[in-house]
Amino acid sequence: MSEHGNVPHFDTFEEFWPYYLAEHADPTNRTLHAIGTTGALLAAAGALVLRRPRLLAAAPLLGYGPAWIGHFLVEKNRPATFTYPRWSLLGDFRMYGLLVTGQLDAELQRLGIGTPKTTADAPGRDAAE
Repeated sequence: MSEHGNVPHFDTFEEFWPYYLAEHADPTNRTLHAIGTTGALLAAAGALVLRRPRLLAAAPLLGYGPAWIGHFLVEKNRPATFTYPRWSLLGDFRMYGLLVTGQLDAELQRLGIGTPKTTADAPGRDAAE
């Protein structure tokens, strides 16, 4: 990974993945992403099952709407989609898959990502303080 200004540059998705999860550290943001991804998948499935292609047009709105609310209002960061559109979509589906299979917390812990429960739990805090 290298950096160009404030925007990191990644050569592989595996380099990008920890950055993607760090941009989704707040559980509320991840919940909004899960709601959006579920809505997008349901719209796509409905379009196929009901043979109504117009439903497919709703998928991006349903997917990105809640996700962007999570970034702009909750996480207060810029969605990675603007810089890494394909990897962000792949990252969203990977995060969603880990969430629905109950493996996301372990992945966040493995990468040291998340919102500390208390100030004492914050990274860099000495337990003896």
